Amino acid sequence: MAKKKTVNVPVEEKLQYLFELQELDSKLHDIERLKGELPMEVSELEDEIVGLETRVNKLSEDIKATELKISKHQNTIKEAEVLIEKYGQQQENVNNNREYDALSREIELQKLDIQLSNKRIKEAKVQLSNQKITLEAAQKRFELKKDALDRKQAELEKIIVKTEKEEKTLDRKIQRARKKVEERLLKAYDRIRGAYKNKLAVVTVERNSCGGCFNHIPPQTQLEINQRKRIIICEHCGRVLVDRVMAGVETVEEED
Repeated sequence: MAKKKTVNVPVEEKLQYLFELQELDSKLHDIERLKGELPMEVSELEDEIVGLETRVNKLSEDIKATELKISKHQNTIKEAEVLIEKYGQQQENVNNNREYDALSREIELQKLDIQLSNKRIKEAKVQLSNQKITLEAAQKRFELKKDALDRKQAELEKIIVKTEKEEKTLDRKIQRARKKVEERLLKAYDRIRGAYKNKLAVVTVERNSCGGCFNHIPPQTQLEINQRKRIIICEHCGRVLVDRVMAGVETVEEED
């Protein structure tokens, strides 16, 4: 659908279109506020869980590698013990001292291998113990974060189910309302909304003050706002100002 041309639209109608758009955007913003920080919290928890899952898998692999290292050293000890027994038996049948001494050296080398392997096993067992403690802590943290994510997702899902229909309706109305506003005003409206946390770009005069920044609005300016002959913005915050009658919070007093 082509965008409605609004060049010749009276200022009063332009203000009305802007105010209607603000009303719709504010309703949608209220729904987003209802969700609060939940979407961000869910996203952060999901990222953290992925990181923890990766860490748990890495620690599990490290533990397997350490256990394999211990197993290899234990096999080295067994092999060395077999060789020591073998060389001991051979010493009983040697023909000279040179053969006996050579076998003795081999036995000593195997004993050194056993000592070294026992040392490596001791070190690896300390490492394994630390790895298991770290893994247990990571798994507990993973479970806690997973539980937290499940709760946050369930809470967010309830809000989404409750507000989904209303959000879709508002989205459609907002798109229709935006087409009524001329491009120049729409860009200014979006820029102003983006500058403030409460997303208000169009406000009424409340108790002689701007409904956005609460600064005083001079009487002459208020009179011009009520006349709706030109678009008036707050000189302090830049928001568009409309009168309370247009906003529907006051009625026009009928003359007697």
